[in-house]
Amino acid sequence: MTTHESIVHLKEKMSQSIIGQEQLIERLILVLLANGNLLLEGLPGLAKTRAIKALAKELDCGLSRIQFTPDLLPSDITGTEIYQPESEEKFIFQQGPIFSNLILADEINRAPAKVQSALLEAMEERQVSVAGNTYSMDPLFMVMATQNPVEQEGTYPLPEAQMDRFLMHVTIDYPDDQSELEILRLNRKEQHKSQDGTEKRLSPKVIFDAREEIAKVGISEPMEKYIVDIISATRYPEKYDENLKRWIAFGASPRGSIAIDRASRTHAWMQGKDHVAPDHIRAVVSDCLRHRLILSYEANAEGVTPNDVIDSLLKYVAVVG
Repeated sequence: MTTHESIVHLKEKMSQSIIGQEQLIERLILVLLANGNLLLEGLPGLAKTRAIKALAKELDCGLSRIQFTPDLLPSDITGTEIYQPESEEKFIFQQGPIFSNLILADEINRAPAKVQSALLEAMEERQVSVAGNTYSMDPLFMVMATQNPVEQEGTYPLPEAQMDRFLMHVTIDYPDDQSELEILRLNRKEQHKSQDGTEKRLSPKVIFDAREEIAKVGISEPMEKYIVDIISATRYPEKYDENLKRWIAFGASPRGSIAIDRASRTHAWMQGKDHVAPDHIRAVVSDCLRHRLILSYEANAEGVTPNDVIDSLLKYVAVVG
């Protein structure tokens, strides 16, 4: 079985236990292959936690779940040095739950900024610094953070600097009626299904091999220019439309263009292509930029969402060449 076939099989296996959320499954695998982090937003009960557990079940890797609460401390995530007088070094570092492969940061906006920032270095640099020492993360590492868009009491909005660390911000909605029916049937089936744990799990080497193949996916200069033009339109919207100028307060950082480049090449590879086409870029733009645009007061007052702004941008920015 080729690397691409293994990833397709992984997606099919996850689809058997995650009903009606095909986009969530695809994005979760895409972000893992692109070596990024995922911010997932949706109402309770829409399989956010179940999705990453399903991924960890199919992969031969570790999973840590961190439930963010207002009383959480940074050391509860990164770990801390423990005094042990019988040891020669006296202080021994005890690793926190961040030292795993897949990290589920559940309801990340329920913790104060100091705790949220404990993830920053791990997400960006793949390392953690504690008491003057630096500890590297495993090469297979991804943070999937969730937040509830409705319940805002007792929550702390994520700072823009941390939002920028997520490769994608994915929003999910209710499944359709047919999917809901299948969910009911799957739930009844799982109540009587024994878990013997004998199924073969996918080796992390497959993920690393896929990343090497993705790095070879071609992207032409016109496609590179298309990405740059989209990002430029978020920074200088007055060149395209007066409404865009009123709606956008701050555009995307260079991380935005890097995210689109990585995500579009990964998406193209998942589609079985060896080069990036405009459709691959357009398919990932919303999820790559949704959390990187800061809208103005006028946009919020008019009920304009980041999705509306991005849709308008794509209408004005054309592929040249």
